[in-house]
Amino acid sequence: MTVARTIGTVCGVGYLRPAPGTWGSLAALPLAWVLHMLGGFPLLVLATFAVFFGGLWATRVMTAGQEDHDPSEIVIDEVAGQFIAIWAISYPSWAHGIDISALWPGWVAGFVLFRLFDITKPGPIGWADRRGDPMGVMLDDVIAGVFAATGVVILAGIAHGVMGL
Repeated sequence: MTVARTIGTVCGVGYLRPAPGTWGSLAALPLAWVLHMLGGFPLLVLATFAVFFGGLWATRVMTAGQEDHDPSEIVIDEVAGQFIAIWAISYPSWAHGIDISALWPGWVAGFVLFRLFDITKPGPIGWADRRGDPMGVMLDDVIAGVFAATGVVILAGIAHGVMGL
């Protein structure tokens, strides 16, 4: 397996069926947890940028000369987007000394919301997906991750502010 294919498929996770994007998103969760435990929110942010740019390169290599600009086995984009969704719990955990495992509802919400936005592709997510190039492959998941992170923050505000949980 080439380096680009190893990165693009997240060490072969992209070949799992059905729903390789969901498998890629699931694979991102323990990676995000390890990164957070090793270096907190700053390391997760750095890793997100590394995954984005590494994924952009791998996608360019894997799709060069191909008609399919977004083959289903490329799931590194899901990792980047899922990492961003997890920023919504990584930052408060890191900033306030909260055990990130105690924020498990945020993990669940981040995963579900990211998959929902990535699959339905509303608004700017769909626009990015329709670009038809490696940047679009990566960007639609980044935007879906931002939407999911925003959703996690809103849900946390409702749960902790309005409901007082």
